[in-house]
Amino acid sequence: MNCGEYSPYFSMGFSQEKQMLKHLQKELQALDDKGLLRTLKNISKVTGNKIIINGKEYLNFCSNNYLGLADHPLVKEKAKKAIDDFGFGSGASRLISGTTILHQDLEAKLATFKHREACLVFTSGYQANIGIISSLAGEEDTIIIDRLNHASIIDACKFSKAKLQVYPHKDMEALKKVLQRSERFDKRLIITDSVFSMDGDISPIPEILKLAKKYHALVMVDEAHSTGVLGKTGRGIEEHFGIKGEIDILMGTLSKALGSLGGFVCGSKPLIDYIANKARSFIYSTALPPSACAAALASLGIIETNPDRLKQLWTNVQYLKTKIQALGFNILGSETPIIPILIGESKKTMKASKTLFENGIFVSGIRPPTVAEGEARLRITVNALHTTKEMEQLVHALQNNLKD
Repeated sequence: MNCGEYSPYFSMGFSQEKQMLKHLQKELQALDDKGLLRTLKNISKVTGNKIIINGKEYLNFCSNNYLGLADHPLVKEKAKKAIDDFGFGSGASRLISGTTILHQDLEAKLATFKHREACLVFTSGYQANIGIISSLAGEEDTIIIDRLNHASIIDACKFSKAKLQVYPHKDMEALKKVLQRSERFDKRLIITDSVFSMDGDISPIPEILKLAKKYHALVMVDEAHSTGVLGKTGRGIEEHFGIKGEIDILMGTLSKALGSLGGFVCGSKPLIDYIANKARSFIYSTALPPSACAAALASLGIIETNPDRLKQLWTNVQYLKTKIQALGFNILGSETPIIPILIGESKKTMKASKTLFENGIFVSGIRPPTVAEGEARLRITVNALHTTKEMEQLVHALQNNLKD
C-alpha cells in the first residue's frame, strides 16, 4: 500500500476535494470578514530591536525576548560551538540517542536555578505542558485552572481526560468553592500561569498555595513569562513572592527571557523520573538541538552574573507603562513587560496594528480565540534593550495615530 492511499484527497475523489476546498475558502473569508484572519509577516533580518520585513526596517515591540539575550554575542558563540561539536539536529528522541551532555548540564543548571532536585527539558514549552499534565492526571482526577491560562495548558487538560474545572481569573473565593466540591477526586491539581501572557498580570500564588494546602491539592505553575523576569535575580515567581520550594511543579520555557528554544519542568527527582517515563511528548519527540541547550546555558550564566539587564528591563517597563497610561489607554492589570492596550473590536484592533506598522512600529493585534470576544487588544512587550528614544517613538506613534 502506498502513502497516497492514506490521503483523504485520494480517497474522497476530485469532486469531493473541490467541495472541501470551496468550504475552506468560505471559512477563511468568514474569518477575514470578522477581522480574525491570521497571516504571517516574513522577517528577513533581526538586529537587536530592529527587524527587516520586505526590505523595510521596523522597531519590534512584540517579542518575548525580555532580556535581549537571543542576540547576545556569548549566547550565539556558545550555540555555534555546540553546532561544531554536535551538529545541529539531535537525530533521535531523548531516550534513544538524543541526550547530550549539554542537555544534562542544562537540566542540572535549571534545577539549581529553580532550587529543585531535578529538571527535564522538552523540545518546546507547549510539548512540556502537554507531557507533564497528561502524564500526571487521568480520568479519576480533576484539574483546576484559571480562565486565562495559556492554550497549551487547556489542550493538555483535554488530553489528560481529567475533569476540567475553570475558575474566574484570579478569583480565590471561586477557587476555594471548586476545591470544596471536589473532594471525591483521587487527585486535585491546580494549574496557573505565573504571568498571564495576554494581560501581563501576576497570579496570586501565595493565596493559591494556602488553599492547596488546606484542601490537599497539588500546584503546578507555568513560568513561561516569569523565568528571567520576576524576582531580584530573575529566578521567577517564588523569588518574586519570597517563597521557596512550596510549588510542587514548576514548568517554564527557554524561548522567552532565555532567548533560546525549548521547555522544562523542575521538581522532586521522583516527579521528574516519572514524567520522563510517562510523558508522550517527551518520549516520542526528537530531542532539543544541542545548540539550543548551549544557548540557554549561556543565558542562565549571564542572568546570574549580570543583574544590570534585569534592572534595565524593569526601568523600561516602568517608563513605558507610565507614558502609555498618561495617554489614557487601558492597559488592564499589567504588572510586567507585557503591556496590553485594550481596543475591543477585532477589526479596529487590526487596523490599529496596521497603522503602527505603517509608522515603522511592529506591534501585534490579539484577537479571539486568544482573548475573549470584545477584548481584542494590542500586545506591547518591552525589553531590556529598548532605548528611551525607541520607547518615545512608540509613544508618539500611539498618540498621533490611535488617540481619538
